[in-house]
Amino acid sequence: MILPVIMAGGSGTRLWPLSRQLYPKQFLNIVGKNTMLQDTVARLEKIEAKAPLVICNNEHRFLVAEQLRQTGGTSEIILEPEGRNTAPAIALAALRAVEDGDDPLLLVLAADHVIQDVQTFTESVNKAIPLAENDKLVTFGIVAKSPETGYGYIHRGDSIGECGFAVSRFVEKPDLKTANGYVDSGEYYWNSGMFLMKASRYLEELQKYEPEILRACRSSIKDLKHDLDFVRIDAEEFAKCPSESIDYAVMEPLCSAEDSNDSVVVVPLDAGWSDIGSWSAIWEVSEKDGDGNRTLGDVISEDSRNCLVHGEDRLVSILGLEDIVVVDTKDAVLVAHKDKVQNVKKIVEKLKSSNRDEWKIHREVYRPWGKYDSIDMGDRYQAKRITVKPGAKLSVQMHHHRAEHWVVVSGTASVTNGDKTFLVSENESTYIPIGQIHALENPGKVPLELIEVQTGSYLGEDDIVRFDDRYGRAD
Repeated sequence: MILPVIMAGGSGTRLWPLSRQLYPKQFLNIVGKNTMLQDTVARLEKIEAKAPLVICNNEHRFLVAEQLRQTGGTSEIILEPEGRNTAPAIALAALRAVEDGDDPLLLVLAADHVIQDVQTFTESVNKAIPLAENDKLVTFGIVAKSPETGYGYIHRGDSIGECGFAVSRFVEKPDLKTANGYVDSGEYYWNSGMFLMKASRYLEELQKYEPEILRACRSSIKDLKHDLDFVRIDAEEFAKCPSESIDYAVMEPLCSAEDSNDSVVVVPLDAGWSDIGSWSAIWEVSEKDGDGNRTLGDVISEDSRNCLVHGEDRLVSILGLEDIVVVDTKDAVLVAHKDKVQNVKKIVEKLKSSNRDEWKIHREVYRPWGKYDSIDMGDRYQAKRITVKPGAKLSVQMHHHRAEHWVVVSGTASVTNGDKTFLVSENESTYIPIGQIHALENPGKVPLELIEVQTGSYLGEDDIVRFDDRYGRAD
């Protein structure tokens, strides 16, 4: 049986300003109507497999849980206290998989890839199963259509079985001349970062080449703690784990070992794959109009060609442009030439060094109970539009430095204000003084919308003391 392992970490800085640290690209619906994580789950439908195991970091746990809930399936979610690259993440999944004496095939997938031809993807996975069952560590090599310099490559050797090839070597990202040679030869594939292998085989090779990773992962998973939909590991033990990719930790040393016995096998995959590593990559895989423009949102284009325009909640118009990317969000706008979008990360670095928040968080922030949008801010005040999902409740909390005024726009709120609990309906309001213990709940069946006006000497999100919280965030 196959156990899909979906790695949902990563910050996706190259897709700024849409992708940010606290809301990276795997949780966005950049290409289709579903998010990239949801598309990753959906493409498993025709594969005979268990419910996927998802690995993500603690900051994204509620995003993952909510998006998986929307797919209608159930998944175990392992929380990494901090990122340690793919080798430890897969080790956690493998250790979890063999706990009850099972030894499933791990189908390792990234949550931020696009695969346009799901049927071909499914067929390639099914063809790779006999190889993995025969103790091969299978990687999927993308049939290279162009000399990409942003990908690593896999050089194939002799054929193995009906559909695979022994991996001759893994190659780092090449320069353009070298990449052209790779593509012309027909013997090289892009390294997709997707794998199929027995859990026990991966652990066996990890013990051989990176025993310290395996030791730290074993220690961190020894005493698991279940928290709502999540599995928490020992943060102190996991912090001792070296940070290493599966390629460097296992695949490359095994491939070059004298006794490898062709253990690493590549199965070619030609299914419209992309890792969506830039805005130009999104333009490549998206549907376009007759002028080659890809637009999303309220966009007017005139005398413009081969552009990508992404708008959120206001009109964006372009005139006389060619090969330009325009991304408009509520608090930031990016305008770039398609040939330069790989350098977006330099803007992110400047934002970080300037101690600005736009690299990390959007103006609109999602929480397990709903979301809020910081619509205005000034000296000693801040206004937010708050949306609370039906049946959801914010934590019982208090603030040392701010008071809050709540005005209900639609729906009905159940408000705890000190020792009183009461209902506040549409067009009604209430006031929460500084230091007052309070809570907000939506007892209805429709979303609760309200305007919150904060006033005080300090309005940061860290001025919250939580006394009780149904989402496990209480102090």
